[in-house]
Amino acid sequence: MDVREQVAEAMAARPRRDFLPLRERRHAGRDGPLPIGYGQTNSQPRTVAAMLELLHVRPGDRVLDVGAGSGWTTALLAHLTGPNGSVIGVERLPELRKVGAANLDRAGMPWAHLTLATPGVLGSPGDGPFDRILVSAEARTLPRALVDQLVPGGVMVIPVLGWMHKVTRDPGFDRDGTATGDARVEIHGAYRFVPLIEDR
Repeated sequence: MDVREQVAEAMAARPRRDFLPLRERRHAGRDGPLPIGYGQTNSQPRTVAAMLELLHVRPGDRVLDVGAGSGWTTALLAHLTGPNGSVIGVERLPELRKVGAANLDRAGMPWAHLTLATPGVLGSPGDGPFDRILVSAEARTLPRALVDQLVPGGVMVIPVLGWMHKVTRDPGFDRDGTATGDARVEIHGAYRFVPLIEDR
């Protein structure tokens, strides 16, 4: 199964409807963003699929989901990693984290968790490093703090100033054996997202 088929299978197994507020569930099949409360949205399915295809999650990967919202992308990522992997979703809004965590609990995937973001901290550095990072909010610049949470060779997909970026951390090492932290960036089309809050 290629990556596109894997993503399609995950989206069929973890339907968007299950992660939407009751009032929005009748619109689950619409290929557009839908409100989930607190000024946030559940992303357009075609956009989510494109991001997951770029991310190319593998079974057993450790994955970070930044801006987890209603928990849908966290569940999709957990489906792709399988039970031998782990997924941590972080959400900055306490009310939305509660909703997303409840949705994820109902999905029955104990290797995935949705936690409240720590004020002033981007991502979840104490739980890293990660093989893959998905960011479902638009950054103003490429966040160095998130690149540093990738393993050497790890991949992050993140919208920056309206353009989708696929970021691969350089697998190179310095003389003392530490990762160089350099990254290769590819640009993959224009997208619109809610802003990433970088209160660091």
